[in-house]
Order: sequence, then C-alpha cells, then structure tokens
Amino acid sequence: MNAQPDEIEITSDVVPLRGSIALPQGARGIVVFAHGSGSSRLSPRNQDVASTLQRAGLATLLFDLLTAEEHEHDSLTAEYRFNIPLLARRLVGAIDWVHRQPELARLSIGLFGASTGAAAALCAAAERPDEIRAVVSRGGRPDLARDALRLVKAPTLLIVGALDFEVIRLNRQAAAQLACEHRLVLVSGATHLFEEPGTLEQAAALAVDWFAPRLGEQ
Repeated sequence: MNAQPDEIEITSDVVPLRGSIALPQGARGIVVFAHGSGSSRLSPRNQDVASTLQRAGLATLLFDLLTAEEHEHDSLTAEYRFNIPLLARRLVGAIDWVHRQPELARLSIGLFGASTGAAAALCAAAERPDEIRAVVSRGGRPDLARDALRLVKAPTLLIVGALDFEVIRLNRQAAAQLACEHRLVLVSGATHLFEEPGTLEQAAALAVDWFAPRLGEQ
C-alpha cells in the first residue's frame, strides 16, 4: 500500500463493499470515512478532505456503505441512507478489516462522517470505545445517533456550515448529549454541502488539526 489510493474490497455485514485506501509513508493513523445521504466513496468532497489528510501524513479509507444494488435502490427510495444501525454495522466491519491488515493494524483509527454517515460514525465509536481515537463530523446528522451519543468516548469535532441553520440546531442538540471531549465549529459562509469557495478547505484543515495530534499518539 502507498500514498496513491488502492482499490480494495471489504466484506462487511456479509456483503462485499468497494473501497479506496491510501497509506502515506510513515503514517501513524488512519481515518475511515462514513458517507451518507446517498453518497459513496466517490464523493468529490470527501475525496478532497481525504487528500488533505493524506498530505498531513494520515492514511485514509473511503468505502461504500452500500452495495451497488442497494445504492441504486436507495437513490429511488432513500430507504438505506437513514438506516443508521445498518450503516454503523458496516462501518464497524470496516474497522475490523483494518485491524486484520498487517500494514494497518498498528495505526490509530479515526472516523470521519458526513451527513447521515456522521451518525453511523458516532454509533461505531460508541460500540468500539477503546479503538476509536477521534471522530469528525462534516455537515453531519449526529442527532440520528440518538442514545449512542452518551456512550461515545472519542474526542468529537462537529463541523457545520454557518448558513446551515437547521443542521446547526440539530448539532447543538447532539453536542449537549456528548459526555466526551467535543467541539462545535461553524464555518463562515458555508451551507450544507460546503460548496462555497474555500469553505471545504477550511473544514478539511479543521479535520487535520483534530485528527493529527490524536491519531499520532501511541
């Protein structure tokens, strides 16, 4: 494995899921991405964030939480994107896959969730409190993690666009239930998808600042 992403396949929840992994030389941590709301490992926004993390010396794993058939069905019905237990179960399966890889097993693990994937990330962090070292949510729906929020031990950063008013409200509600170290940051001028110039770069820089010291610890 190297800094250039390699295509892989992960079996999680008894289904094969496509992924892309990059392992920069000397990496001491890996960030596993959880997409949401009908997205996939090909999400350009998450790929941009992953590239920023890689330049900071962190390995990244982007993978599809749904099979191709499920993704097609979800694009018509939105049936799976809000099935947080399913998404979290598959994310935990990806965490287990990381532990089984000789080149990755030594790495500290962080989770990066976007949209409904943020809820899946927090549920996975609650299920694996001794394994997950940090969580970052970008434009996420952490409120959908519900009762799992109070069980999260990993330091958690919630990044929300300052113009994404309803999601700000939901993130504040979720933050009030977190007993772990946490912070809510609003990115000026950003709406839900961080499409405004420079806003995604700000979110990626915040993620690096959160992950780097926490995943670098042994």
